[in-house]
Amino acid sequence: MPRIHFQLQLAELKDKLLAMAALSQQAVESAVDAYLQRDKGLCKYVKQNETAINTAQRELDEMAYELLAKEQPMAIDLRFILAVIKINGDLERIGDQSMGIARRTKEILNAEEIDLPVDFAAMGEFAGRMIRSAVQALLDGDARLADSVREMDDEIDRMNRRAHADLLKLIEEKPRYTQQAMNGILVAKNLERIADHASNIATDVIFWIRGADVRHQLSMAMD
Repeated sequence: MPRIHFQLQLAELKDKLLAMAALSQQAVESAVDAYLQRDKGLCKYVKQNETAINTAQRELDEMAYELLAKEQPMAIDLRFILAVIKINGDLERIGDQSMGIARRTKEILNAEEIDLPVDFAAMGEFAGRMIRSAVQALLDGDARLADSVREMDDEIDRMNRRAHADLLKLIEEKPRYTQQAMNGILVAKNLERIADHASNIATDVIFWIRGADVRHQLSMAMD
């Protein structure tokens, strides 16, 4: 019976993490929509969502640490709880980065609306797909899917570099649009950081399943 109770607690922990992931995904989508539409109401929603994410993070951490203290799990169960704690932190930071996009949006609400030479919708969709895939890898216990998420990180890094270069060029050619372009640079960086956190989640899924720390493998391969 104690073992069955423990497995039920692990299942509840996983459910809470998935709920947290849903909040983080909503934050990203709403923040990108707020920026693209210059929607003050959506900015307010992102802020409310961040508050919910912070509350969920605290509750999930408390449950995870309580399981570690009371159950003293071994092997794969221990790795799962440790991975949950780290993933929880990354999901909270995704909420923070989304809030950063909302702040950038509020700064330009009264500025002239212009078409920036960056496909922010595509960047947001790509980052969102990385989050969804990382969470799906957790749900299915799929290390190969987690591997693919880590590989996707290079593409959004490329998109961010291109956005940075194109927006700096815009500033040089049309200085009057400096505020909008600088905000765009920061939004692109927020999305790149969101993708980094999705990659971190995938890394923690691999740690849970394989018991392997692969955090530095991609960077080592590039050296």
